[in-house]
Amino acid sequence: MSSFLYIKYYYFPLYNNIFTLCRSPMATISKAETKLDIKSALRMAAFSSRGPNPIEPKILKPDVTAPGVNIIAANTEKETIPGSTYKNRNTPFKMLSGTSMSCPHVSGLVVLLKALHSDWSSAAIKSAIMTTATPLDSLGRPILEDNSQEEATPFSYGAGHIQPNLAADPGLVYDLMTNDYLNFLCAHGYNSSTIGSRYRGFYVCPKHFKLANFNYPSITIINLHLLHSINVTRTLTNVGSPSTYNVHIKVPDEVIVSVEPRILMFQQKGDKKDFRVTLSLKPQINNKANYFFGSLVWTDGKHNVRSPIIVKNPHH
Repeated sequence: MSSFLYIKYYYFPLYNNIFTLCRSPMATISKAETKLDIKSALRMAAFSSRGPNPIEPKILKPDVTAPGVNIIAANTEKETIPGSTYKNRNTPFKMLSGTSMSCPHVSGLVVLLKALHSDWSSAAIKSAIMTTATPLDSLGRPILEDNSQEEATPFSYGAGHIQPNLAADPGLVYDLMTNDYLNFLCAHGYNSSTIGSRYRGFYVCPKHFKLANFNYPSITIINLHLLHSINVTRTLTNVGSPSTYNVHIKVPDEVIVSVEPRILMFQQKGDKKDFRVTLSLKPQINNKANYFFGSLVWTDGKHNVRSPIIVKNPHH
């Protein structure tokens, strides 16, 4: 077996300088050793899809991130592509990378959550996964971009990296009913006629519906202007024991955020409580970033129901 050197591409300029400056560069490959119980810090792969959402920028995408780099998975031993250069590599397993590797992780988590909570809607399952995801790596630091080594944003990881065990017991969820989806269509120009051709039943679009109030587990504001404020309403459903939740806000730069009420009391499973978020810009914006990022967390001491906040800089 021949030896080889694997170099991350962002380190290549350094090595390239060495190769250029040294007339006869030499390297030594040490004896291989296996290290156990080593946690690698999570990083956002360069190939991972990025936001903002090109179809509807008021809805954060991606939703979450999941393992997708160097994943060892089962593989067919049959030649799937005739004549492929990989035909001699048909082993029972392969190491692959890509969003196609992340998707099975999340799909499996969805199946497990549905088995555990058969009465949950697909929106409740998505909410549980998103609100329990973390923006921190395995060392407790902000997730970084793999290529630039800069701090990643929700446009890279959405609500964060999935945490299956926490998603099984999220405490609260942002649920959606059929009418919520129909209102979403209304906000995109559909009317009773066009909806009726696709939906079994007659539906009248509300006269006043703001897409910002779509009960999603994130808050994305793209039209906030100086001297104006925007109110956003969300509804939380209790899927746990009776509890009292307090709100904690990580305020985005250059933005003023308030929440009413600041305490939500849930008496029983299934209780629903509304809250309103008011956002406005500071009089003087010094940050040149295209977007400002923060978060809103409801906590009862056991559960932390976290939602990203994204606000577009009006100067961009």
